[in-house]
Amino acid sequence: MGMTSPIRPTDDAARELARALMTQARFAALAVQEPGGPAVSRVAFGLDAAGQPISLMSDLSAHSRALQADPACSLLVGEPGPRGDPLTHPRLTLQARATLIPNDTPEYEEMAAHYLRDHPKAKLYIGFSDFRFARFSVSEARLNGGFGKAFHLTSQDLGL
Repeated sequence: MGMTSPIRPTDDAARELARALMTQARFAALAVQEPGGPAVSRVAFGLDAAGQPISLMSDLSAHSRALQADPACSLLVGEPGPRGDPLTHPRLTLQARATLIPNDTPEYEEMAAHYLRDHPKAKLYIGFSDFRFARFSVSEARLNGGFGKAFHLTSQDLGL
């Protein structure tokens, strides 16, 4: 007997939930490939002026060095609420490729001004010479909207 796919057809409600998770997120779990195998780290998360996912990270971090060697990565946004089973809360996995933006460029300055609106505490270190932005080009996403609410989304579904 075959199993029924748990993936539902993508609809506007799924698209809206996925975009809301991205807009509300201030941090994410970032998965990268390190020389010894996969690794996950918590990173700052935001959106640039065009709505693309970004993170501000130090060149000294292991995940930043891993992205320089292999830009393929994955991000998880959406945190459990204060009550109930954590697995019933919505979350979004983004499959992406990172582009690191040098901190001595006009593009970096524009991103920094936009980023500081949602991340004011980053003002303490955004100007450090070892910090740069990673912009994530999303190829696809998986939305788990709660029990029995799984969707595959494209970058177009996310408005990217």
